[in-house]
Amino acid sequence: MKHHPISLAFDMRAPDLGTPVPELYAAAVDMARWADETGLSGLLLMEHHGSDDGYLPQPFTIGAAMAAVTKRIYFMLGAVILPLHDPVDIAEQIAVLDLISGGRLGVILGAGYVPSEFAMFGKSLGDRAKLMDDGIEIMLRALKGERFEHNGRPVFVRPLPTRDPHQILMVGGGVPASARRAARFDVGFGPMSGDLVDIYLEECEKHGRKPRRFNRPVPGMPQSIHLCEDAEQGWKVIEKHAAHVIRAYAAWAEQEGDGSNSPFKGLDSPEAVRASGIFVAWTPDMLIERMRELPNHAGITLQPLMGGLSPEEGWKSLKLLEQTLPRIRDLEAQG
Repeated sequence: MKHHPISLAFDMRAPDLGTPVPELYAAAVDMARWADETGLSGLLLMEHHGSDDGYLPQPFTIGAAMAAVTKRIYFMLGAVILPLHDPVDIAEQIAVLDLISGGRLGVILGAGYVPSEFAMFGKSLGDRAKLMDDGIEIMLRALKGERFEHNGRPVFVRPLPTRDPHQILMVGGGVPASARRAARFDVGFGPMSGDLVDIYLEECEKHGRKPRRFNRPVPGMPQSIHLCEDAEQGWKVIEKHAAHVIRAYAAWAEQEGDGSNSPFKGLDSPEAVRASGIFVAWTPDMLIERMRELPNHAGITLQPLMGGLSPEEGWKSLKLLEQTLPRIRDLEAQG
């Protein structure tokens, strides 16, 4: 039987062209409750800082609000930009959110790449590899319950999460070093491209360990699907929101410089935004047709508030998904 996880993602961007911030936050919690009741697989909560459009800076906070109104759905926070933070503080937040959610938590740790964020937190981009390595080591030891010293600093975290931190933590990234880091620390892996998974699996074997949870991105799959009755009309609804998100990510990639491998670079016209396929407006029939071609466990993601999209339009997409779920389950049962 095939299985396709279906998730909702929230970055809480609220540009001036979109919905006011308070309405978006209220809708996001309502949508999380709906996703749980409807039987979706996951909620993805993102993190960035100092963004003009209010990109979500505190995924643990909104995650706790969502965990309080859900019972079954799994939370994935990603990527939490570890080098910006005190790892003891992040370990404590993980423990508390894992307890609130009853063990429904995964956290992808990212090294970060936006210079302005590092400047705001008083950190250096050049230190991010060391900050990742030290941070992961501290978090794993602390969340296992150890009382220890790290570089002369006493560390002791309570309460502890319900699960082994090796099951909670993942390393994200778009470079081979991220795959090696995930394997070295015996945690999961959330790469930006599927070819890095093979490096992760090889490294796990070298260390004599079974791989933890990992995602293998499918080339050509959109980052977000907006469901609609008519694809042309649906695209008109989301176009300015999709363009805003892509422009904002492209601006961060430009800060990163020539070394950036961002898929958002160069998408500077409405035609290029649509042709990229990063965000799509599909009818339910188009979704089912695409799902027939997908490998097993390929995930499907909707961003019902993408780029400040009005909750009314987001709910239309979600209701179409609900109507389409029986067809998706039938398709999966056929294998």
